[in-house]
Amino acid sequence: MVEMNSRKAAIIGCGFVGSASAFSLMESHLFSEIVLIDADKDRAEGEALDISHGLPFSKPMQIYAGTYQDISDAAVVIVTAGAGQKPGETRLDLVKKNVAIFKSIIPEVAKYNRSGILLIVANPVDILTYVAKQLSGYPSNRVFGSGTVLDTARLKYMLGEHLGVDSRSIHAFIIGEHGDSEIAAWSSANVSGVPLFKFCNMRGHFHEEETSRRIAEEVKNSAYEIIKRKKATYYGIAMSVKRICEAIVRDEKSILPVSSIQNSEKINGVALSMPAIVGKHGVEGQVPIELSDEERAALQRSADTLKAVLRNVLEEE
Repeated sequence: MVEMNSRKAAIIGCGFVGSASAFSLMESHLFSEIVLIDADKDRAEGEALDISHGLPFSKPMQIYAGTYQDISDAAVVIVTAGAGQKPGETRLDLVKKNVAIFKSIIPEVAKYNRSGILLIVANPVDILTYVAKQLSGYPSNRVFGSGTVLDTARLKYMLGEHLGVDSRSIHAFIIGEHGDSEIAAWSSANVSGVPLFKFCNMRGHFHEEETSRRIAEEVKNSAYEIIKRKKATYYGIAMSVKRICEAIVRDEKSILPVSSIQNSEKINGVALSMPAIVGKHGVEGQVPIELSDEERAALQRSADTLKAVLRNVLEEE
């Protein structure tokens, strides 16, 4: 058994998201070694060189282009490889292309690395997280996706702007699919312990139902709006990757809405986002949050949407 290096990460895929994640992780000082892997080795080498040249302004570390053999002792393997989302295309439209790509990547990861955490970032992240679990044979706690960590950050940012408060003081989650069926869990949302809608009234906002619908739609459509303007999204997700890696490397037991395999009585056999405790062993447990009947029904519909896509994928194999 290869001993894991808790300060080593691997990033598979050096497109916009992979390279932005590598830069964000370099700036975080979480890792002393990062290996970049891409089908285009020149691209991986170029990204590694570009980031390395800034190390005199940061902290000493190794960042280099490598092969799957180089990931054997990486504590975290981050998979961003896959086709990008085009304007007008949903994350679920990407599924066939990216499942095919994962069939070539994940068995190679599992061949060389048996004890690390597999963090899936490529879209559609919920489908690919489930596929990665099946292809890798890893235990469920060590295969999870970035899920709605970014969507949740977008929600907090927009609520912070609306209410004129620090977004870090807002506690709210987007749950379900990272995509069109995602749900804003308003029932459990609060600002430093004050129920969200009560806090809205305190700040002079009295049309919370209308506003909450608008903000939830803006969060859901954020990626489409960014892609329309600049063709891709990568900075926000890169910072989300950094945040998840912080929780893992520092064994923070942070509660993050990552996408993981669900095994509850009503929702199972699918990966989607719910608040979970994240630490050095990966997903260490789910956190049940207060949901209204309407939110619970929407979560079930989100799970059913994902399961239908999964059935199509598995039937085609």
